[in-house]
Amino acid sequence: MQITGAVLERSGAAAPFSASRPFTVQTLELDPPGHGELLVRIEAAGVCHSDLSVVDGNRVRPTPMLLGHEAAGIVEQVGDGVDLAVGTRVVMTFLPRCDDCDGCRTDGRLPCEPGSAANNAGTLVGGGIRLHRGHEDVKHHLGVSAFATHAVVSRTSVVPVDADVPAEIAALLGCAVLTGGGAVINAGRPAAGSRVIVVGLGGVGMAALLVAVALGHEVIGVDAVEGKLALALELGASAAYSPADATDATLRAPVVIEAAGSARAFETAFALTAPGGTTVTVGLPAPDARASLSPLALTAEARTVIGSYLGSAVPSRDIPRYVELWRSGRLPLEKLISSHIRLDEIDAAMDRLAAGGELRQLITF
Repeated sequence: MQITGAVLERSGAAAPFSASRPFTVQTLELDPPGHGELLVRIEAAGVCHSDLSVVDGNRVRPTPMLLGHEAAGIVEQVGDGVDLAVGTRVVMTFLPRCDDCDGCRTDGRLPCEPGSAANNAGTLVGGGIRLHRGHEDVKHHLGVSAFATHAVVSRTSVVPVDADVPAEIAALLGCAVLTGGGAVINAGRPAAGSRVIVVGLGGVGMAALLVAVALGHEVIGVDAVEGKLALALELGASAAYSPADATDATLRAPVVIEAAGSARAFETAFALTAPGGTTVTVGLPAPDARASLSPLALTAEARTVIGSYLGSAVPSRDIPRYVELWRSGRLPLEKLISSHIRLDEIDAAMDRLAAGGELRQLITF
């Protein structure tokens, strides 16, 4: 079938992207789903820093590639061996889980090995490519490729949700909430009612803040963008500081989440972690970024530093929990949506994301 999608032609394009225009929105050919795969009509897709990191070259991926990894849509066709009905709304997640490898047996702590290999190669699980333009294959992004009207994905890349969950909420569950929320509930695991500090208040960081507030924690937000500090207070943070003010105030917390994806933010998060506490990092900095920490503090203060990829999540387990928090009114995920855009505005959307002024821009179809 023919679809419309935003193809990233090259990685490492110069900013501003609205001038260098690394994307081409065009008609593509999409193969029907094979065994264990399904065709999804995309309803909403979020624009995330993990997409930007491929555009600016911080995450090396093969091109041409149809980007987009945080999305929700409706099942329109299923291949053999798929247990979902046509018409089901699904959340699309960017790390397939085979449930059989050594990584999957860690209960979310480590990523799926076949899923990671497929993501790095730009294929679906099993090595297939379903996207083409003429005689050229177009790579899949993290098994999803959601910047398009339709996608063929593995069953292991989706989690069904009930029809009462709107598409825009469902889309956020696939990355921002899984990653930020998981940093709290799966990696940090703060004691009931304890303080949590979140450093970096983008889409993932603000999701971590919302989940921590929903679970009854005192939450403090830290970000260099003043407007995000005001929003953090609106979303339930007890206080919000710039990085300099936070460190000057000698704030400390038993659990600190770093969600900015920079070495400097990681150093700030470590400095704000109390003795005996845990620093959780979910951000994805540049591959050559380096941070400076005190080994003595780790030993003398019995500190822990945890890396958490995709919030150490098991999507089929965790997404229903977030849905129930949203249904109860305790998790107002709609407040993460900062703007709605068209697919052909994707270059400018990357510029706004890089400037730090957006939480989640949603492409709606």
